[in-house]
Amino acid sequence: MSDPRTRRARILRGDLPTEPMPMADLLRRTPYRHARIPHQAAGDPTIERGLDLTVRVGDLMLRCGAGAPQVEGAMAATAAAAGVDKVDLDITLQSILLQARSSEGHRHTVVRVVRHTRYDYARIVAVHRLVQSLVAGEVTTEEVASRLREVERHPRNFPRWAVSAANAVLASAVAVVIGASPLAAVLTIGVVLVVAGIARLHARVELPEFYGNAINAYAATLLAGGLYAMGAADWISFGESDFAYVVAGGIVAMLPGRTMASAIEDVIFGYPLTGAGRLLAVFLSLTGLIIGIASGLGTMLTITEHSGADFVSPDVLDLRVTSAPIVPAILAALVVGLAAGVTVQSRRRLVVPMGVLTVVGVGVSALLTRVLDIGVVTGTGLAAVSIGVLGRLVAQRLDAPSMVLVVPASFGLLPGLTIFRGLYELVAEGSDSGLLTFQSGLSTLLSAGGVLLAIATGTVLGEFLAAPWDRHMRGSKRPRTDQVPL
Repeated sequence: MSDPRTRRARILRGDLPTEPMPMADLLRRTPYRHARIPHQAAGDPTIERGLDLTVRVGDLMLRCGAGAPQVEGAMAATAAAAGVDKVDLDITLQSILLQARSSEGHRHTVVRVVRHTRYDYARIVAVHRLVQSLVAGEVTTEEVASRLREVERHPRNFPRWAVSAANAVLASAVAVVIGASPLAAVLTIGVVLVVAGIARLHARVELPEFYGNAINAYAATLLAGGLYAMGAADWISFGESDFAYVVAGGIVAMLPGRTMASAIEDVIFGYPLTGAGRLLAVFLSLTGLIIGIASGLGTMLTITEHSGADFVSPDVLDLRVTSAPIVPAILAALVVGLAAGVTVQSRRRLVVPMGVLTVVGVGVSALLTRVLDIGVVTGTGLAAVSIGVLGRLVAQRLDAPSMVLVVPASFGLLPGLTIFRGLYELVAEGSDSGLLTFQSGLSTLLSAGGVLLAIATGTVLGEFLAAPWDRHMRGSKRPRTDQVPL
């Protein structure tokens, strides 16, 4: 019979002492969760080589637009496969810190600063496959290091002109998704291409993104306003609703949807500093867009007041995404996904799955909001969850990280028309119609913010829910790393 004092001591004893996060926790719910972790510390040479390879993997993924959770998982798996038993890992938006102790008791520290990000999802997929092969024992650390150099030197999959064209087609397809006519869709392409030319001009002086976004949005709004004036003069068939659709499509093409998704994921999974930094970047970018569009609408209002012409009718406030014809909207959603794959420099064989996932998201959103009459924020959030679940399952079959499919597929849900309506209400306050008030405009913009948040959190939740099926959905035969094109 045990001593009563021993039982009381056991009951009153506190929790286990705080310790560094073990490697197994870093790998949990990642595609590399089955990586073999060394049971003891390695010597100095092994630790040095392992940390050097690990920081190179993290640096390349972070530069190409991966989120902190994906970077951490890949780095932890690389370190374990390279012989490092325990590693302290910290990612703070623009820097990576790695630290490990060798069997001789020496502490090794590696720091890498990543100042610029250029979205290149093809390289993220290439690094992901290299890490998978390393974890599976199919390649050595030396082969991975050599292959990483090849991935870094490989040209981007799509030239700059193709990305600009894809961005214009994306904006046009978004306009069709929300109800634009064929002529308005074609004119949207022209507007976005002109804005791309303007962006290249101010990029030569390395203008900060905030000011560049404001200039681009201002130019897009005035160009759409010029088309509306031509329509009012009966030169072309371009009405006030087409004006709204063109501006809304341009908004979606310029929205920082990729950074928004990564920022929310970072915050949810315990990277507050990285997430806060990215959220601030999203806020500044979005603010630049809002200022540019609002200034463009204000300029249009001033011109029409002095010329005696009519400003865009308040009837545009009645426009809703749910009013678009369903068949053209679904077909346009496919185009949105295909174009989005090009804009993020994805692998060519992954572009079609992105288009299909976009159709699924738009279709689920339309079903929930049109047929079941569910609110836009809730319907969009549930559609985003479906994209997250299917995106992760399909990505495992294609040996790719889920984010490279999920993020582009969510572009079809972005609330460009809602943002336009909110800004229109704000700028046109005090006009003859008493319906336009500052409060209603602010409320509409907050609704758009709710939709953006629903998209980001929904896709993250979907990926989280699908994580347990990673092992069952993984491709049966992974291509050899020396035969996989970027």
